[in-house]
Amino acid sequence: MPRQGTVRFAPRPVTLALVAATAAVGLVLTGCTSASPGGDASTPASGGTLTYASGDAEPTCLDPHVGGNYPQALVASQFLESLVSLNADGDVIPWLADSWTVSPDGLSWEFTLRDGVSFTDGTPLDAAAVQANVAHLQDPATGSSTGYLALAKVTGTEAVSDSVVRLTLAEPDSALLESLSQPWLAIQSPTALERSQDENCAAPVGTGPFIVDSWVKQNAITLVRNDDYTSPPQDAAHEGAAYLESIVWRFIPDSASRYAALQAGEVDVIDNAQPDTISQAESSESIVHLDAPRPGASNRIELNSGKAPFNDAAVREAFIRSANVDDAVTALFQGSAERSYSALSSVEPLGTSRPDLFDYDPDAAADLLDAAGWSETDADGYRVKDGVRLTVVFPVSTNQSIPAEQSLFEQIQATAKETGFDVQLSRLDLASWYTALGSNDYDAVSAPYTKVGPDVLRILFDSAGIVPAPSGYFANHAQLNDPELDALLAQANATNDADTRAALYADAQDIVLEGFYILPLYDQQNHFLLSSAVEGARALPTVSTPTFYDTWLNR
Repeated sequence: MPRQGTVRFAPRPVTLALVAATAAVGLVLTGCTSASPGGDASTPASGGTLTYASGDAEPTCLDPHVGGNYPQALVASQFLESLVSLNADGDVIPWLADSWTVSPDGLSWEFTLRDGVSFTDGTPLDAAAVQANVAHLQDPATGSSTGYLALAKVTGTEAVSDSVVRLTLAEPDSALLESLSQPWLAIQSPTALERSQDENCAAPVGTGPFIVDSWVKQNAITLVRNDDYTSPPQDAAHEGAAYLESIVWRFIPDSASRYAALQAGEVDVIDNAQPDTISQAESSESIVHLDAPRPGASNRIELNSGKAPFNDAAVREAFIRSANVDDAVTALFQGSAERSYSALSSVEPLGTSRPDLFDYDPDAAADLLDAAGWSETDADGYRVKDGVRLTVVFPVSTNQSIPAEQSLFEQIQATAKETGFDVQLSRLDLASWYTALGSNDYDAVSAPYTKVGPDVLRILFDSAGIVPAPSGYFANHAQLNDPELDALLAQANATNDADTRAALYADAQDIVLEGFYILPLYDQQNHFLLSSAVEGARALPTVSTPTFYDTWLNR
């Protein structure tokens, strides 16, 4: 398909963050501080409690194998570890696996595990433990979505020895290592996995630098230091136990309350920072801003092409042409987000940007609707066809869309109304939002999905993604069903040739973008604000979750 006007993203490091000077990671920091991370020559001090305040929804289960959403990943990154990780350049590096090999046909992967690592319940890390984790992720009773989809091609496991595990695949999977780096596939104690799901949800057992000590729901999770910790990733800044004695992980849904708690010194780190608080923080001498956009997909509105009105490409294009996103992003995000014209995050080197497809053009939108038969209007100014109003049902997750984003949706609603669309926004809690999607009760939706690498396109747009995972969640909310696209995504996933893979993903993105199945908005936002007393924190270059293993408190 033609790609005139196509712009490729230049590769750049995955986001970076408050790191100790010895860490082999770059920094993206704003705000002046008296204790600048990496610039203070003082020696890290052990002890103390870091308090983290999250604005994301409190997980219903701390085991990221169950379901597999970002709030789980945020906290699980402190106590669970993966077979591999990524460095700041996006290269796969060792973690719980020291090394790995793949067979020439791509159907067999062998992982050699790190020596001398044990889970915090005393169970050794061995090949059998990895086998148990793969089985847990693939068991429908677990209710996994993210991990289940990532391991879809794995058909078997084998303990070659105590320290070597083999995964066999039905087809080659060029994204397997990227998938295994994610916290939703982190390795847990097989002994702990034998407990009931409720027990494991309350306190998963990993090999990480912290241990789940307690969880008072609707209040806080308390993590304590693992004094026997021995398995930091290759790019960590030190070895041995963490500096912090404990972490208190609080849930404060209201943005203003979170920021006030940070200013008052009641908490040390907050997430989901709003544009206005980011602006305030950047002029502060006591707060540091960490910008860590997520990899994988951009934040986007997906149009349900599986039913009317968006089963008509002209109506999809008309809706997109009627949405004044640029002005809304500029006004609402105050420079904290840049408009995206891609299906992929700007941190993904293989992303294709197509600004030519997403101009705000209400006249063109009106012409498209006229040609599609939506030429009449009712007394309220909305388009009608055969007596049916041009309605767009748009459920919004208040747990996942920050207030600025919800305001952006309102502005899209307003500009689309001028063209004749009746956009019906409904603000829902997370459970109700999932129910709306599962019952196909939506025409448009903004559904964040984080996965390392361009293979996220296969998860989101392959027709197989219309079928729910065992958890009940399905990822193809655009309900895109295109055999040509399926074939491109399958070929890209199967090849390890970099040039071939890039070309296939470029063609696949053009089908998605030129078909007007999505309205890209901006990168999935990940803004953290930290007290300047917090030293050595960083965002993992996998899915940009913070890690506090190297962190210490300079106070």
